[in-house]
Amino acid sequence: REVFDINGIEFVNSFFEAPTNQYLKRLKKNAEEYSVTMVLIMVDGEGALGSSDKKERKQAVINHRKWIDIAAFLGCHAIRTNCHETRGTAPEETLKYAAEAYNEMLEYAVPAKVSVLIENHGRISNNPDHMITLMKMVNNLYFGMLPDWREPGQEFDNVERVRKLLPYAHGMSYRNQPTDELSEKMIRMCMDAGFRGYYGIESSGREAIKKGKKILDRVLFGKE
Repeated sequence: REVFDINGIEFVNSFFEAPTNQYLKRLKKNAEEYSVTMVLIMVDGEGALGSSDKKERKQAVINHRKWIDIAAFLGCHAIRTNCHETRGTAPEETLKYAAEAYNEMLEYAVPAKVSVLIENHGRISNNPDHMITLMKMVNNLYFGMLPDWREPGQEFDNVERVRKLLPYAHGMSYRNQPTDELSEKMIRMCMDAGFRGYYGIESSGREAIKKGKKILDRVLFGKE
């Protein structure tokens, strides 16, 4: 809040000092003191939700529950998950396994009013068409995407990828693009699609974060 004048924060589970009750209470108190909204928790390292091994999927679902509990306690609207498959498994099979796991996780998350999101973080989750298929298979208002903007690459069109995932976006993992014009184009694309949620600035370094906020403020709110 003081350095960046940013009013929301996202967490990564592996960066938590300790997921203890005392620490969480202190974290919540500090956020309230500075009027900072705790938005979501990015969950890594808790198992493959698209695994072909049923026991592994079940354990992954169980592992995510504590982060749903913590998100609910802190007032976060969502957790972000990674949807990864067992290598060599056909996409159709992986989507079936993932739908089963996410439906089970949502049985726990929905009563807590915590959404479960997927970020395009490698393997099958990098394919927007597969993720759209999964969204439709699960078909739950508490299930969605956290599109990772990344940067343009030879093997994929990052603008088109975000555009496809926009109807299912519950947040944005924003990243400064190679040009300000491209960053602004993507923000406007999100606005035109009706997205009104948080943009989490993922660009690395303090100056890049300040630049990202400046671009977002200019396009979203007309600030100069």
